[in-house]
Parts: sequence; C-alpha cells; structure tokens
Amino acid sequence: MFKIDIHTHILPENLNDLTNSFSDPRFLRIDSIDDQSAILKKDGVAFRKVDCNCWSHHARMKDCRDTGVDVQVLSTIPVLFSYWAKDDECLKLSQFLNNHIAKFCKEEPHKYIGLGTIPMQNTDLAIEEMDRCVNELKFPGIEIGSNVNGQNLSEDKFHPIFEHAEKIDCSIFVHPWEMMGQADMQKYWLPWLVGMPAEISRAICSIIFGGILDKYPALNIAFAHGGGAFPFTAGRVDHGFNVRPDLCAIDNEKLPSSYLKHFYVDSLVHDEKALSFLIDKLGENQIALGSDYPFPLGEHHPGKLIEGMDLPDSTKQRLLAGTALEWLGLDESEFTSN
Repeated sequence: MFKIDIHTHILPENLNDLTNSFSDPRFLRIDSIDDQSAILKKDGVAFRKVDCNCWSHHARMKDCRDTGVDVQVLSTIPVLFSYWAKDDECLKLSQFLNNHIAKFCKEEPHKYIGLGTIPMQNTDLAIEEMDRCVNELKFPGIEIGSNVNGQNLSEDKFHPIFEHAEKIDCSIFVHPWEMMGQADMQKYWLPWLVGMPAEISRAICSIIFGGILDKYPALNIAFAHGGGAFPFTAGRVDHGFNVRPDLCAIDNEKLPSSYLKHFYVDSLVHDEKALSFLIDKLGENQIALGSDYPFPLGEHHPGKLIEGMDLPDSTKQRLLAGTALEWLGLDESEFTSN
C-alpha cells in the first residue's frame, strides 16, 4: 500500500555554520562522533545522540525502502524552534532550516514533502516566513510548537497566524516541545513519556477553548502523537466544560468533543487497542500515519501497527496515506506519476 509518513524529523549537517554565529549558548550545536553519529549540544551540554539518518539522504532513503515508506513529510526537530531567541536570529535560523528542507524536496520531489518552521514569538515575522514557505519554497504547511514560551496557542497574539494560514491554505502540524513541568520530572525520561502527551492535550484544548476552529473553520491542523492525552480524556474535558462553563466556556460555547472531526492526528500511539479507540473516537478520516522518524520513541517500522490490524484495506489505505493527502491538500498522482 502507498504510505506517507507525516511525522519525520531532519536537521542540517552544517547547522553549526549558522548557530556558531550566534552568541546565545541555547542554540543547538552538533558535535560529530564519526560518520555515523553525532551529539547535539544545548547550553554546552549533551542533549541527544543522533545517527546519520537524521541528516543523510542516503541513510534516510534506505530506511524508507526497508520499511516501505513511499513519502516522508519532513519537519525540523522541535528543539530547533528556538522561540526564546531574538526575533532576527530566530528568523535567520528558520530560514536556514527551511532552505535545507526545500533542498531535499527539490532533489526528490516524489519522496519528500516539506513543512517549514516560523518564528512564532513575532507575529509579523512568523507570517512573513509562512508566506515564503508556501509561495517560494512550495511547502504545503508548517510545523509549530505546542506552546510559545509558555503561552498557550489560544492567546490573541497568535490568532493572525492562524488566520493567515487559513487564508493561504497552509496546513499546520503541532508538535510538543518545552513540556510543562519537565524540570520537576527529569528522571525516567518522564518529560517524553508523560509530558509530551499532556503537552499535546494542552495545545488541542487551547485551540478549542480559544475558538480558533470556529474563527478559522477551513484551517487544516494536525497534532502529533495521536493527539496526546486529549482523545482519551475528552469525556473529562466535556464534563469540566459542562459543570464549570464560567471557567471553560469563556471564548467558545461549543462542547469540546464536537471538534473531534475538525482536526487531524497522527497514528503514533504504539498500541493496537489505543489505535482502535482512536479510530472509533475520531474516525479513520482524521488519522494519518506518523512515526516520529528517526528517533527511538517513534514507530521503528512506520505503518506496521496499522498494517497488522484487522481492518479493511480501504481503512488501512486511508490511514497510511489518504488522510495525509487530504490534510496537506495534495494528490497521490503527484508522487506516483513516475
């Protein structure tokens, strides 16, 4: 079956060429170990070890062939969002990262789709770079973080970004980053195991409660990691909305669960029963294959969970590619004509 993986990350091997020109030590740097691996450093401290498939086209394509992935949707590593940075430096970094992704897409247009990153802390610059991503680089969308320097996506200052995305038909992929409470739970990898699902639920609730989906009903927005905790706590959120409208129904009066058909999520839940629940709760038309390639917490064989389930072939194909194409406003023929 045709497979599009909407959740894959990439970084430039020459990242230091730019970040070394910045004085702030929080910008990510790459220290090479050998031809096959490197250490990412933040604040001069090791942040993560990565393998060459994080930057190498050849390694990436081999993995795609081995796992039957036809198309990867490329987005930057969330730690590179850098919303805390000076506006002009974050813009320069965004442009650098987006140009790198565009190069991959230009060289292999039938294999790669690009999502850009934008400096969310400055609305004008964010819209400017979004325009460049769509009109110049020909990306169908952008990736943004689940919060911006601790501010929820429902804040008024971000509304023009969503408004513009709807206007120019720019899809949005929301990814967790800077997880709330992570300083209090460093042990056992809890920011990734507990914080990420909570962070995505925070983003979904913010978008819903903030009335974003009502103000911009044509917005094509997707959330990583199966929508995090939200689909599994939607009943609790609805109940809270009903019993404390004075706290929840401030900017939107519709039941939160009524929006489940108005956004997309990826399939990254690592459990057959969880994915079955997700299909029942949201519907197959709202779920797209996403693996979090090439990181350890991702699905190492993208689509294997879907392919192994007792589902009609039509449902599997929708999950493996159909929803991705709809969310991004693309056609399968663009990738299968050659």
